[in-house]
Amino acid sequence: MTASDRPVIGIDLGTTFSVVAYLDHAGIPQTIQNLEGELSTPSVVFFDTAEVVVGREAVKAAIYEPDAAAQFVKRDMGKQLYHKPLRGVQLPPEVIQAAILRKLRHDAQLKLPEVREAVITVPAFFNEPRRKATMDAGRLAGLEVLDIINEPTAAAIAYGVKAGFVSAGGRARERETVLVYDLGGGTLDLTLMELDGCSYTALATDGDMHLGGIDWDRRIAEFVAERFQQQHGVDLRQDVVAMQILLREAEDAKRALSSRLHTTIRFAHQGRSLQLAFTRQEFEAMTGDLVQRTVFTVTKLLRDARRRWSDLSRFLLVGGSTRMPMIQHALEQESGMKVDRSLSPDEAVAHGAALYAGLLQRGGAAADRNLAVKNVNSHDLGVLAVEKATGMSRRQVMIPRNTTLPARSKSRFVTHHDRQRTVVVNVIEGGDDSGKNSTPIGKCVVSGLPAKLPAGTSVVVQFYYSANGRLSIKASLPEIGVEASTAIERASGMTDDMLRLWQARLDAGQYLIGAEPEPPPAPAAAKPARKPSCPAAPPVADEDFIGPQLPADDEDSEVFSDLDF
Repeated sequence: MTASDRPVIGIDLGTTFSVVAYLDHAGIPQTIQNLEGELSTPSVVFFDTAEVVVGREAVKAAIYEPDAAAQFVKRDMGKQLYHKPLRGVQLPPEVIQAAILRKLRHDAQLKLPEVREAVITVPAFFNEPRRKATMDAGRLAGLEVLDIINEPTAAAIAYGVKAGFVSAGGRARERETVLVYDLGGGTLDLTLMELDGCSYTALATDGDMHLGGIDWDRRIAEFVAERFQQQHGVDLRQDVVAMQILLREAEDAKRALSSRLHTTIRFAHQGRSLQLAFTRQEFEAMTGDLVQRTVFTVTKLLRDARRRWSDLSRFLLVGGSTRMPMIQHALEQESGMKVDRSLSPDEAVAHGAALYAGLLQRGGAAADRNLAVKNVNSHDLGVLAVEKATGMSRRQVMIPRNTTLPARSKSRFVTHHDRQRTVVVNVIEGGDDSGKNSTPIGKCVVSGLPAKLPAGTSVVVQFYYSANGRLSIKASLPEIGVEASTAIERASGMTDDMLRLWQARLDAGQYLIGAEPEPPPAPAAAKPARKPSCPAAPPVADEDFIGPQLPADDEDSEVFSDLDF
């Protein structure tokens, strides 16, 4: 099979539903139905005593055994463990996501030959640990993840081709500034993009990791639970199974009110029943603050990007939750624009991922390989240093959020104490100026410094952040000619040994195991893991951290910061 014949898929790995698409022989994206004949698969995993069930059947089983079901796993990506034990066992979220991806891959192979390669989408505001965890989940599912692409970027590509302002080959017919608003079941994701010819450039991203359609469902469920307690004196919120059933009823009511002005909610529990008339007006009143949270995030995005509504040529909506009329009305009122909903909100992201996958496939003839997608980093990247005047930790931003990738930066620091034998460059993502709430993503260590090195010796730190998320760091002491460098490739999450361990378990269907066996040895033919040129960090004392920043005097220096140490 040649590279161009090899099947490659695009996966929208959603919080509540997931979708798979591929390019047909004409280069047109098509959604692949799952084994149950549906275009989307619920992102729910049920751990039965004998097997793992994913999708619609898992949703049904979760109602009656919620402690054995995993839902909304995407919100836990990047964490060490899923937020609750499953049948008494704590699992990494990557493992649960891998179960979903295995189901998607299996179902795709009912339509296509053996599927190995895929592009998986993530929210634009996902940080590096979450992106790396998503790639690990793909690997555990037996997939070669060609790339991770931001969901709004994928949607923009799909919308452009479908709506006609982008040609089938991916070229924008004229320059466009597009705002993509993606409100799914669990997350809000926003990206402002510029389309110019075959260039897709993200200008800014923002979002809300904990805002999606499920939050509207919970408002309805809370409302019904209160009414049930008033009428029968029973608090449904104390019964986990009852609340699972009620959430399903709430979701049905939400969907009904997207096309009707009123509906009736009927609920029975322990021989008691409730019939409740419910109107769209009531629903919009009780969830108005959620809508305003999305509007606030949109206006913040435009402000950060230094754009106005009048600068936009198109306003695209994707994600199943945008079907609620209140969303469209609020956005049109705020923007003064007509929103574009010309493509199925459920399929747009997967279709864009399939188009992008076609671009990455070597020798692929189904898509124009001249298309260039440029993204921005969704979080500040910086160095955690020590401020000499206060002795407190201080963040030096090296590459601010919403910087177009690839990006470079250089800043100058100084050693903190006399006779410092090691310099540690701690790399962090996000957080405030003190480094609070930041995410450590790696470090580079310069060791073997001269014994009599004086305090205040210059340390030049350089960042290079590539378009594929690979962060290269170089730290040098030019006064004595010593340097070290390392590359951080989504540097957190599972180690290679742990991935091999879980790969073996999942292949055997052993998700829930008590004792952990020894990791299997690496295959003999596998290449040894590349060691970074910067050595692993030894135990270091506080005085080893780099100290206050000095102004960079190199003419070619770019310092993305105005902090004055």
